[in-house]
Amino acid sequence: MKPTLLVLAAGMGSRYGGLKQIDPVGPCGEVILDYSIHDAIRAGFGKVVFVIRKEIESDFRDTIGVRWQDRIDVAYAFQSLDDLPDGIEIPPSRQKPWGTTHAILAARNCIREPFGVINADDFYGPRSFQRLAGELSNLDAAALDFVLIGFPLHNTISENGTVSRGLCTLDALGNLAAIQECHEIRPVSEGIAVNRPDGPALLDGTQTVSMNMWGFTPVFFDRAWEGFAQFLKKMPDPLKSEYYIPTLVQDLIDSGESRVAVKQSDETWLGVTYPEDKPIVHAGLAALIDKGVYPRKL
Repeated sequence: MKPTLLVLAAGMGSRYGGLKQIDPVGPCGEVILDYSIHDAIRAGFGKVVFVIRKEIESDFRDTIGVRWQDRIDVAYAFQSLDDLPDGIEIPPSRQKPWGTTHAILAARNCIREPFGVINADDFYGPRSFQRLAGELSNLDAAALDFVLIGFPLHNTISENGTVSRGLCTLDALGNLAAIQECHEIRPVSEGIAVNRPDGPALLDGTQTVSMNMWGFTPVFFDRAWEGFAQFLKKMPDPLKSEYYIPTLVQDLIDSGESRVAVKQSDETWLGVTYPEDKPIVHAGLAALIDKGVYPRKL
């Protein structure tokens, strides 16, 4: 059974002001997501599920979906504020989405096989998808053993501003022991400055971080729904609190229910976090095309 790729794309319209305004980064009008889908197909994924918001469906189908629907099985799932457990209502004035775990739950009725998760607007590189597909093929679909593709911190920073990453702590077997969401990560002359939950730190860049490239089994959906229900009952801010993937994963690790293997990728992240990043992405992709990693037109 081929694995499925789940793409978290519900925020694309709000972040970029409309899908048709996404600037192309490839020589023939490709966006970053096009390279991810191309890599996933080459790695052996059999289906892609896009998690989007209903209001951007038409634009998304016309700009992204139409490019791939003849090359891979394509499905859509819709993240909605009112997709809640029975008996729970949307808090008055809540407009903010419920977070990345809730985004995954939007696809719970259309995935029955091990699946990978990625962000729509991050470039992960072909070797990352090959590693993820290989690991997914070894997962027991009925177990709570998962995988995280990790990246060295120094491969994931922007020279033009700060980024946020999940800083990973590994156990002696190379499995995930803890993951901390860190913000305001930036290069400095002495190394890489990081704002950790327990205070600022200076790191050398060799640390493993998460770029939200996960491998899960279908039973993840059951645990995620249970965890989401508990989150809704105790969230500190009904208008802004979000339920993130690392939060659920950490709870499953701490409870002893899950083992999360961390597999390293040496690929360099590309992404347009800031306008000044765009020339860097252009140059990075052009270099990969010159090396034959990608065709000029996908």
